[in-house]
Amino acid sequence: MFLLKPKHNNVPCILEEGPNRQLIGGTLQGDARLALFRLSSDELLEYRVLIKADRVSPFDLAASWRAFQEHLQPSTVRGIPDVSINAAPETGLENGSSASLELDLEHYVVPTPITSANSGLTYAANMTESPRSLVYAGNFSNTGISSSVSPGSNKAGVFSVDQDVIRKDVEVTIPDPSKGFPTSSMVESKSVGTFSPMRRQDSRRGLFVDRGVGSTCIVKSDSATTFTNGPKVGSETKVMPAAAGAVAAAAVADQMLGPKEDRQLAIVLVGLPARGKTFTAAKLTRYLRWLGHETKHFNVGKYRRLKHGANQAADFFRADNQEGIEARNEVAALAMDDMLSWMQDGGQVGIFDATNSTRSRRNMLMKMAEGKCKIIFLETLCNDERIIERNIRLKIQQSPDYAEEPDFEAGLQDFKTRLANYEKVYEPVEEGSYIKMIDTVSGQGGQIHVNNISGYLPGRIVFFLVNAHLTPRPILLTRHGESRDNVRGRIGGDTVLSEAGDLYAKKLANFVEKRLKSERTASIWTSTLQRTILTATPIVGFPKIQWRALDEINAGVCDGMTYEEIKKNMPEEYESRKKDKLRYRYPRGESYLDVIQRLEPVIIELERQRAPVVVIAHQAVLRALYAYFADRPLNEIPHIEVPLHTIIEIKMGVTGVQEKRYKLMD
Repeated sequence: MFLLKPKHNNVPCILEEGPNRQLIGGTLQGDARLALFRLSSDELLEYRVLIKADRVSPFDLAASWRAFQEHLQPSTVRGIPDVSINAAPETGLENGSSASLELDLEHYVVPTPITSANSGLTYAANMTESPRSLVYAGNFSNTGISSSVSPGSNKAGVFSVDQDVIRKDVEVTIPDPSKGFPTSSMVESKSVGTFSPMRRQDSRRGLFVDRGVGSTCIVKSDSATTFTNGPKVGSETKVMPAAAGAVAAAAVADQMLGPKEDRQLAIVLVGLPARGKTFTAAKLTRYLRWLGHETKHFNVGKYRRLKHGANQAADFFRADNQEGIEARNEVAALAMDDMLSWMQDGGQVGIFDATNSTRSRRNMLMKMAEGKCKIIFLETLCNDERIIERNIRLKIQQSPDYAEEPDFEAGLQDFKTRLANYEKVYEPVEEGSYIKMIDTVSGQGGQIHVNNISGYLPGRIVFFLVNAHLTPRPILLTRHGESRDNVRGRIGGDTVLSEAGDLYAKKLANFVEKRLKSERTASIWTSTLQRTILTATPIVGFPKIQWRALDEINAGVCDGMTYEEIKKNMPEEYESRKKDKLRYRYPRGESYLDVIQRLEPVIIELERQRAPVVVIAHQAVLRALYAYFADRPLNEIPHIEVPLHTIIEIKMGVTGVQEKRYKLMD
């Protein structure tokens, strides 16, 4: 069609009608010809026109045409609000039909993958870092003392050695705590571990500002405007995190503005035993790794058991046992030295897990970290005797310290004596940068005090801790029922369900009714795409919430294509995606790293929720969510198997994460 429009005037255009509107001759540009324009019902104007056209990529044109065709079909979920609540379940839902399920849901349980999210079955401290100073024979090379450890053993007090353990002699100098930092009239300056004679302010007001912590350091290239991840002579050979969006932006900003020692961050746990320190550390480690920060969890108790054995009686922890104090300080220094060495090799966030209950111990750690990393103390305080008693009993059941104690009550008494020894000398944190978590474990109220904290990453850590808790509850993850595009092998789109997908939606409703029949505070989360909303439609009696963040990865101009079509028509894009699925971004679309960034609010809300949640979403999105709970490396996310018509139940609680899978249909 033609529009009649003066060249230098923005008057209304007149649309040509008539046979001359057909483009002929196969040429668009510069074809001067007569065209017929209708000015009114009675007036026609014949005018010579010069055709001008913009070149459009055939792939863009095809994507636009596919989108146009889909918009011709009205959405089947139009009119459903973002938040909806079905008043009550329908009676006799699909009873006796092909959608009904066996009364016993265990009938549908299928084996979980080897790398499943089952951290709850393992003592949390056992999954932390192994000593770098450990050689294959199980000796500490700096002392020559054997701990009688054999690789691969799983007995109490014995830990297996990773294949990549570094053989090196370690000489650790333990600073004299008596020459540590004063705390009554000194405050920490922006350079970590150094103090200046400033008057102490109210420690809960957080008036002193640090520079924050960003990502691991990047190498400045010869060009003043570019950065490179590669090594450079005379420079640090660190890499940027596997991250996008806010994480990457904060990393660059903090690298350019912050001092060297602020580029690595040490989160030093503080608290009495049985206060949830190790589980808090494990959750924080998992969260930071998922965001793309290189993070490791160092547990001093693991070092102690390996160095001195697992069967230490309560007297070993007495405040007047000088030999015991020296032994515990030695293994703390070994763990700190390992953490600092790892940071020098490129690590970003080290989580140092121990009681660190005295000011002298904390001074020792700050002295070791001076000029190397920034320390933030994370203190966990709990005044709920019920929670403390529960944690103590879990400790006796799971800790290698009591694996060889056959008498539960004897172990319980020994641990309570150990706890009393710590309580006698416990000194709350009042120095440096710190976060205090007071009675927050249950997720019901509590307080968090923050002092001398700023910067992107410390801010994200505080936000995460504010929302995280250890209340047990299940999270059910499932893909939508099979869609018509699944049948055709096309990616993206917004099609309705196939017949098999409709059947799964009914079976899922039946499953949710049986599994959550006593959990009336549960909720159903879907994306804004109609295949997830239609899958959730048969579920009644629970609130349903649509999240744009749960939408499938945006395939850009490849939306609606099959992988074979992409391989044939866009071979370079196909090969780029094949080489690095994690970082590959579809033209005008998203990468997996982009998806992770937009899913962070979903993760935070899942951590905050105290009731069960059913998440009905898409393959790429569920891969990213599952990787968080299973603590899977980022580069594995694009390859995680999330099959159709299968429910992944994640149970979160004080013992970690446990997984169970149900396959409702093939």
